[in-house]
Amino acid sequence: MLFPDARGRRLRANANFRRMIRETKISVDDLIMPLFAIDGTSVKKPIASMPGQFHLSCDNIVKTAQEAKDAGVPAIILFGVADKKDPLATRAYASDAIVQRAVAAVKEKVPDITVITDVCLCAYTDHGHCGVVDKGIIDNDASLDLIAKTALSHVQAGADMVAPSDMMDGRVGEIRQTLDEENFSHIPIMSYAVKYSSAFYGPFREAADSAPQFGDRKTYQMDPANSLEAIREATMDIEEGADIIMVKPALSYLDIIYRLKEEIDLPIAAYNVSGEYSIMKAGEMMGWVDAKAMIMETLLSIKRAGADIILTYSAIDVARELNR
Repeated sequence: MLFPDARGRRLRANANFRRMIRETKISVDDLIMPLFAIDGTSVKKPIASMPGQFHLSCDNIVKTAQEAKDAGVPAIILFGVADKKDPLATRAYASDAIVQRAVAAVKEKVPDITVITDVCLCAYTDHGHCGVVDKGIIDNDASLDLIAKTALSHVQAGADMVAPSDMMDGRVGEIRQTLDEENFSHIPIMSYAVKYSSAFYGPFREAADSAPQFGDRKTYQMDPANSLEAIREATMDIEEGADIIMVKPALSYLDIIYRLKEEIDLPIAAYNVSGEYSIMKAGEMMGWVDAKAMIMETLLSIKRAGADIILTYSAIDVARELNR
């Protein structure tokens, strides 16, 4: 049927029609809020490259977790800013390190929110890479034990889920085996299985103080040109025991999210990363764009592509908007 008999605008004519036929909807249930934990007390230090985001001491992590819960956000994911760094990232898996203390504080004060931890070494190594470095080369296999130790320390502190982001081969299997052996077989793993070597990570690396001190991460993060490789990486992590598969970044890789949704039967998470967030916020500060509208449209596109879960720095603001 063609115009004039067919008129697509009929069902766009008012807000209620549009609501009734809307194919994709964002829910607070979809959201995870990333937070940056730092040592100290009463610290709430703005992150210059990420307007509206902060370095938070444990007491303020707890307050923000409570805000997230009150807004209906089901989960937070914690990143740590290291107090000390060394070649073997010892503060990544120390029981008294910042993420471990933040996890314990949140689970004591806000027990009903799900606490996920990012598991990586880059913020804790003095060279800034996500694994052990030997003669200038990232040693994949030597890194696995330290990554698994980090995940275990987070779970022992009370984490509900761990999310390895290092992109070392075999780390999901190593973590799964370690957790199972320590009687934590009930803890799920959300794997950054499809993590591209992206220019959109810049603001995060400032926030986490995790920029590599030499070279880049192209030998372990994925080439942005590849999509078949995404299926291989996700499939391997599933076989090793991953419970959720993540795509990072989200907005420039909507095709990858869509393809994975067609190929695998696990939940798909997508990370609306710092560069995507900061571009919109900077544009708003310049008076060029409406960041709130852009963020909502961005999240809708990520969900439409097939993501079940979205990690976004706008989670609390979006949840409040959805609850209005």
